[in-house]
Order: sequence, then structure tokens, then C-alpha cells
Amino acid sequence: MFGLKADWSVDVFERYFTLGNYAGGEARWCPGCGDFAVLNTVHRVLRDAQMPPEKSVVVSGIGCSSRLPHYVGTYGLHGLHGRALPLANGVKARRPDLDIWVGTGDGDCFSIGGGHWLHAMRYNMDMVILIFDNGIYGLTKKQTSPTTPTGERTNTHPEGSLLPAMNPLTVTLGITNVSFVAQVPDWNPPLLYETIKAAHKHRGTSFVRIMQRCPVFSDDFCKPYQDHPENMLLLSHENGIPAADNVKKLFKEQIEHDPSDWVEAMKIARDESILPVGLLYRDPDAVVYEDFSAKGLNKTNEEKLAAINTALDAFAI
Repeated sequence: MFGLKADWSVDVFERYFTLGNYAGGEARWCPGCGDFAVLNTVHRVLRDAQMPPEKSVVVSGIGCSSRLPHYVGTYGLHGLHGRALPLANGVKARRPDLDIWVGTGDGDCFSIGGGHWLHAMRYNMDMVILIFDNGIYGLTKKQTSPTTPTGERTNTHPEGSLLPAMNPLTVTLGITNVSFVAQVPDWNPPLLYETIKAAHKHRGTSFVRIMQRCPVFSDDFCKPYQDHPENMLLLSHENGIPAADNVKKLFKEQIEHDPSDWVEAMKIARDESILPVGLLYRDPDAVVYEDFSAKGLNKTNEEKLAAINTALDAFAI
């Protein structure tokens, strides 16, 4: 019968996604910006995971980093300044089947979004948070951010930033129920890929602080690490971020660090004389909030309405 099976059925190939399936609009960042490296890595991680584009959502707030949803060919939600995390939590609560990514920056997350940052880490909902940290407000043209180094001249502090920079690692590690904390530079593509890949595979909220180059407004923020690799400390462990030998050769300082050791992770994070790179902490047993918030989602509208009426009846006279 012309090569067809007797029951007239035909074989259907599974969908395969290429990098082009995850491409969005043309990325418009300044030449030399580290955001390009992060974007390309997100495309690769999604492609290698063969995640259907319609099953992923990229959420952001405001800032250079927060243009990420426009450049990824998935669903996207570009929210208000500092509000990326509650938006992402809301999406995950109602649609736990979706793959959630958050693109945010040092100003968007650590400043105006500081309160949401703390609670999102505690909720530990299954999502990847990518922090594009360049130590400056870039989109609004060089204002002091929480991670701006002391003495750095900005448009809000022309004589130099007055306060010590915030340490996002120690803050995040100090939050109850935190489950994944990593740090990586954007200019090391293999390590950036392996870090974001590990974050994507982790079930829970993965916090990835990315040291991100901004050659226009904060060129000095990453230079001490780009020009002097001895200022970075590579964290190695069988349960950490894998690094090939040619990647390890780039780091003069290396230690074995078990990411299940919270005390040691905090000790490493507190030492600001050197920049730790890799996985600081991971707790696969931390409570995942959508395991509770997703209950009852499969109920019919009639069942939901009955439950609402029962709750309202409790207040009736």
C-alpha cells in the first residue's frame, strides 16, 4: 500500500528545537556588554534541555538586564521596577508546569526589589534567577547601586560612593530555606554555561549572581578579575559546577568546597579579598512552595466557587 502501514498510520518524528527556536528580537545592548554572553548561554541551555518554547516564561523588572524577555523566543513578562520576583512567583503558583526564568539586575533586585528578593528565596519555587550585576544603574546612566564599590564616582555620588558595597552572597545565604547559590563571571563561557545549566536542573529557586561587564558606565567593576585571575577563587567539587581542565587552568586559586556545607559557604562568601566562582551552596531537600500553592488547581469552577462561598459564610451574621 505505497509503503504505508496496513492501518494507514505514519510515524511522526518528535519535535527538535534548534537555537533559532529560542531567539527573540535583535538584542540591543552596548558593544562589549556582558549581557550578550548571558543571553547566548540561556539560548544554549534551553536548546540542550529541549525545553518547548511555549513551556518557558522569562520574567523581568526594569533595567538593561530586564530586556531579556524581548530577546528569548519564549513567553515573556516585562514587569515593573523591582517586581520581577513576585510576578514570577505568581506565574509559578498558578502554572507550576511552566519553566520560569527571571532576568534582573543589582538595582532591580537588591534595591527597589530587596523585600521581594528575600521572600522569593524563602519560597524556593522552582525557577532560575539570573542576577546581572555590574555594580551600577546602567539603563538610567550611571547611578550608585547597592553593589557599587566604595569610592566609585557616579552621577548620584560624584565624589564617590559612600557606603560599603552590599554582599549579595552573604545576604542570600542568610535567608531561611535557600537552596541554590552560585556566582560566575560572564567572560568565561564554559563556566557560565555549566553554572546556568546546573541552576536550570536544580528543583527550587536557583540564585546565580553573574559578574557582568559594563564597559560604558562601570568598566572598573570587573577589571580587577578580568585582568588578574588570581583575584578569583574556583570552587570545585563532584557535586558542584563541573569545570574542564582547560577552564581550571585559568584560575590560579582553587579549593575543594562541598556545596552542602552552609557554614563553609558563608565563610567563603564573607571573604571579600577574593571572588568565589562556582556553586557555594545547594540544598536539594529545601521546601518548594509550589508543592503547596498548586494544590486544588485541577478543581472545577463549581468546586472553586463552593469553596469561596464556604469561606465567605464564615463571616456571615
